[in-house]
Amino acid sequence: MMLFVILQVLCSLLMWLSLYCGFRFWKTHHTQEWSCRLVTLAHGLIVTFLSGYIALIDGPWPLTHSGHPNTTLQVCLICLSLGYFVFDLSWCIYFGSEGELMLCHHMLSVGGLVMVLLLGASATEVNAVLFVSEITNPLLQVRWFLREIGHYPSLAGDVVDFLFVALFVVLRIVGGAWILRGVMTSPQTFCILKMGFLAMYVVSLAFLLDISQFARRKAMKKYYTWKKRGDILECNGRLPTC
Repeated sequence: MMLFVILQVLCSLLMWLSLYCGFRFWKTHHTQEWSCRLVTLAHGLIVTFLSGYIALIDGPWPLTHSGHPNTTLQVCLICLSLGYFVFDLSWCIYFGSEGELMLCHHMLSVGGLVMVLLLGASATEVNAVLFVSEITNPLLQVRWFLREIGHYPSLAGDVVDFLFVALFVVLRIVGGAWILRGVMTSPQTFCILKMGFLAMYVVSLAFLLDISQFARRKAMKKYYTWKKRGDILECNGRLPTC
C-alpha cells in the first residue's frame, strides 16, 4: 500500500515538472516565474475543486471526523498536492524567489502531507485545510499576471484584490479557526499533527498581518485619489486659480 502511495507522489511530481517544462517550451519569451505561476494556478484550481468536492459532498465532514482513517480519494488528492509542494519548494529554493515565511509554509505543508500519508489518518482535516488555503491561490496568481501585463491598476485588479482579501479572512482565518478547533479537541488526531495544524494557522496569521498592511495602503491610496479627484471637480475647470 505504501509503495503505491509513493508511486502516486512520484507521478504527481513528474506531472507538475512536465507541466512546467511544457509552459517553458510554450512561453519561451517569458520568465521562469511566469511558467511556475501557471503551474501554481493550475494546482490551485484543481485542488480547490477536488478538496471542495471531498469536504462538502463525498465526505466525511472535517468538523466531526478529525483523525479518522484516510479514504482513497483523500489519499489521491494528498499525493497530488504533495508532488506539487515538493516541486514548488524545490523551485523556490533553487531560484531564491520567496521569503522565509513562504518557505516555512511550504515546508510545513510538505511535512504535514507526508505525516498524514504515513499515519493513514487525519486526511479529512488536511483536505479541509487545503480547500480554505488553495481557494485564494488562483486570485493571487491572477493578480501577479495582471501586474506583469500592465492591467493591475484597473477595475479587474481591484476586484481581484477585494475577493482575495475577503476569501482569505472568511475562509482561511475564520474557517481555519473553526477547523483548528475541531482538530485540537479531537481525541483521535495525533498530537504531532495538532502541533502542525497550529503552526500552519500561525503562519496564516502572519500572512494576514502582511495582507492587512497591504489593504490599508491600497485603501488610503484609493481615498487620496478619490479626494484629489473631488478637489479637481470643485475647481470646475479653473485649475490655475485653485
